[in-house]
Amino acid sequence: MQSVLNTVKGTALNVAEYLTPVLKESKFRETGVLTPEEFVAAGDHLVHHCPTWQWAAGDESKTKPYLPKDKQFLITRNVPCYRRCKQMEYVGEETLVEEESGDGGWVETHQLNDDGTNQLDDKICELTLDETKDEMHTPDSDKSSGAAALANAGEEDEDDDEAIDMDAFEESGMLELVDPAVATTTRKLEADTQSNSLSAAAAAASSGESATGGDSVLHTRTYDLHITYDKYYQTPRLWVVGYDEQRKPLTVEQMYEDVSQDHAKKTVTMESHPHLPGPNMASVHPCRHADIMKKIIQTVEEGGGQLGVHLYLIIFLKFVQTVIPTIEYDFTQNFNMS
Repeated sequence: MQSVLNTVKGTALNVAEYLTPVLKESKFRETGVLTPEEFVAAGDHLVHHCPTWQWAAGDESKTKPYLPKDKQFLITRNVPCYRRCKQMEYVGEETLVEEESGDGGWVETHQLNDDGTNQLDDKICELTLDETKDEMHTPDSDKSSGAAALANAGEEDEDDDEAIDMDAFEESGMLELVDPAVATTTRKLEADTQSNSLSAAAAAASSGESATGGDSVLHTRTYDLHITYDKYYQTPRLWVVGYDEQRKPLTVEQMYEDVSQDHAKKTVTMESHPHLPGPNMASVHPCRHADIMKKIIQTVEEGGGQLGVHLYLIIFLKFVQTVIPTIEYDFTQNFNMS
């Protein structure tokens, strides 16, 4: 039902946009909107400071006469998306702490059990040392094993003995004995063979899981992002299209996994691209963009600053990030509102 309403609303807005005259006079500071010329100026600033963004012409049959032919919309490709939005949302219970404080207290999301332990403790595995260790053997180790105890018992008296004459030590042939420091292990070959077998088995199991789709690895998605000029709302508008690791387009439901659940199917809807043919694309609806930008302009001016229209898209990308928080596209310059 929601998708039907979005389709009807989108059709009505397309008609309204067609009938809306092009904004000629700048109302950026008063209402937070842009003229087409200001949109192009802000786009040039974005491309200059963030070269991953580029201007695109789009389909010639959909060229907008109020924009330059080679600057119809902005595009950036192959933006990584490593996580799904549900991985960022904590689903446990919350506890309000310090209720007596004037600002309503703060929220504690990680709870302790009745015995004082954290729930995460159940997921921590004990690390234990393997009791079976390789034994070091030398040619004379079996003969000297019995004498080792006596040597240890008389260790305290060794400091009182006289130093051994090195000439006599060499003539006795003791230097020809095997040094324990370079001795080989009797179980090394067996351990290596077992280790190789385990590695091969693990690799086979991993490949088998991948083939059946049962692996727990979260594959990286990528997105292409477009910024167009909406003539009806007189603001920029963001469009996204996602791909899996094989560069196959994501389904609508898969793309909604990368949208904040507060905005999915409400602020973000599937609509036809104004400059490209083909299937509908996910778009962040621009109905609130001007109001948000107006508030930001007022905040900057109250702090004694002044916001230039060329920074519009830099700021626009930052507040739209709340809608698609896992798509890591914002590598633009920093912005300080104070």
